[in-house]
Amino acid sequence: MTLAIVLAADAASLPTGTGESRVDRLTGQWRRAGVADVRVAADLGELAALAAAATGPVLVSGADLVAHTAVLKHLATSPVGPTVALVLTDPPAAGQVAVREERGQVVAAGAPGELGDAATGVFGGALRVGPADLPALVTAARTAATTPAAGSAVDRLFADLTACGTLTFAHRVRLLVARRVTTAPELAAAEAAVAAVDEDRAELRLSVKERDDFFTTFFVSTWSPYVTRTAARLGLSPTAVTMISVLFAVAAAVLFGVGGRPALVAGAVLLYLGFVLDCVDGQVARYTRQFSAWGGWLDTMADRAKEYLVYAGLGYGATHAGFRYGWALAIAAMTLQTVRHMTDTWYGVLHDEAARRPRPTTGEGGGIGGKLNAASTRVQADTGSVSYWLKRTVVFPIGERWALIALTVALFNPLVALCAVLVWGTLAFAYTGALRTLRARWMRVPVLTTVDTALHRDDGPLVRWLPPVRRPGPLPLAVFGALGAAVLLVVGLLRVHADEAVPRWAVPLALLVLLVAGLGARAAHDGPLDWLVPAALRAAEYLFAIAVGVVGEVPPWLIFGYVFVLTLHHYDLTARLEKRQSAPPLHAATLGWDGRSALLALASFAGIASTGLLTLGTYLLVAFAVSVVLAWVILPARARRTPAPVGGGDRLSG
Repeated sequence: MTLAIVLAADAASLPTGTGESRVDRLTGQWRRAGVADVRVAADLGELAALAAAATGPVLVSGADLVAHTAVLKHLATSPVGPTVALVLTDPPAAGQVAVREERGQVVAAGAPGELGDAATGVFGGALRVGPADLPALVTAARTAATTPAAGSAVDRLFADLTACGTLTFAHRVRLLVARRVTTAPELAAAEAAVAAVDEDRAELRLSVKERDDFFTTFFVSTWSPYVTRTAARLGLSPTAVTMISVLFAVAAAVLFGVGGRPALVAGAVLLYLGFVLDCVDGQVARYTRQFSAWGGWLDTMADRAKEYLVYAGLGYGATHAGFRYGWALAIAAMTLQTVRHMTDTWYGVLHDEAARRPRPTTGEGGGIGGKLNAASTRVQADTGSVSYWLKRTVVFPIGERWALIALTVALFNPLVALCAVLVWGTLAFAYTGALRTLRARWMRVPVLTTVDTALHRDDGPLVRWLPPVRRPGPLPLAVFGALGAAVLLVVGLLRVHADEAVPRWAVPLALLVLLVAGLGARAAHDGPLDWLVPAALRAAEYLFAIAVGVVGEVPPWLIFGYVFVLTLHHYDLTARLEKRQSAPPLHAATLGWDGRSALLALASFAGIASTGLLTLGTYLLVAFAVSVVLAWVILPARARRTPAPVGGGDRLSG
């Protein structure tokens, strides 16, 4: 259960205004924000005692905060992290704490003079602390209570909590009002500002992301809030909206497969509307404050499944229209996009980790990587400029992908749509890959060392038997394995096109080359570019599976289906990484990239490649479905029914 604590240590020195006291008003606001258990702590020592007994998230606010109730509700329900602090743009007053944030993380906090020009805001006098960080909160409260220092009690608490190394995310206030007051005129001005804002209207506008891509910003978000309000009034949950968007995408994929101008135009319209609903589900979640790990995971998985089902519809439609390689283009588009997403995920982890570390000082300006980083920061800060929108668009985000598909398929045909996606996707991959590589070399931050490396490499049983190799490093070995699979695929395509058989030893030989990627599994993944290892391994496995299908003359739709199942498995891993979830319950049963590839090689050598792909794909799909049920239904229900150990201070889960 969430506990809210109003720290009244400095209340006596604050103006009271008219009516109820500041402490009573904040107590009532926390309750209206949905927090049932609200306490008042007279000082930091009492706050430490309350926090030490808590088992759920703890919300803390100083008595000098004047804000809309929605601000407190948003802080209490923020999905960005377990520990979140309110950050304001107001100039810091005497005794307040200035903060420096990067990528939404508070990376430094202290007196305004200590941070200087690096300060990006001021602590807003309220924070939420996740259960895992409660010991740090207790320690910070006790330290701040016994160490003489300037500033209010809540500011000293936050400064000491940050000094403990607690990972804290910043919660900014937009459209609503949150101010810290110390004088009667400031209190009157703040209360007037609060009264002047329509809280519900502001919350609806806040449901739209502050920064989004060009197509989404100008062709979706301009009218999607009306759909969001309607969905909320109808009682539709974000999950329900997500499932409706899936139905729209499936219907569009079917129409793309049917072909004919009316069907293609209708499919394009449905695809656009499905993307609108894809935005609305997140807006409904923000508007109604319905956030959950399940909802975030489902949204991530549904986005990818919808897109790849559309690729399948385009591939079938192009083939049905007489183009021999329609399915091949669909497989290529899916493979390219998945590998791109893997690099996106791990570069984001890299950037977040770099934000928490001291900045490198290699050479003047940090070399080309540092200059690129500075230039990117300037462009991102110049919102609304041509360079800003070009940078947002050239990377080919999901809105632009869906818009391109809808336009090209409506005006031309599925073949043109697939070619357009592949061309733009390849150029975007080359652009982002080159820039990120240079910036990563400048950052020099290892990220795979901070997680379960074997899990995110997706290593299987065969890798455990391979001897460890420390040189040339895990990334060159993974790239070498991928190149071996790519060579087998090219040879297979050329031989099949020439109606020539591929030698039976080719697939086992390619498997041996592929397994070279496993030699670096137990080496330290601490190189500046080792964040690319998961993407390289995904590319290696997909290319090998496709090559086995080509060599074995497997129906292309079956190859697509097998790779699609693999993408579900790998997106499950990255979605859990992003949502801070543990490994899938049946992860060991998925055999790893090495085990799966070995089974396919064995099936190819036995002349039953189609049977191998179908059987293994079905097995992986069943394992994925069972894992989802276990992770999100059975295990949580069992945890809710299991009482905590007596005497441990814990309550029943949930």
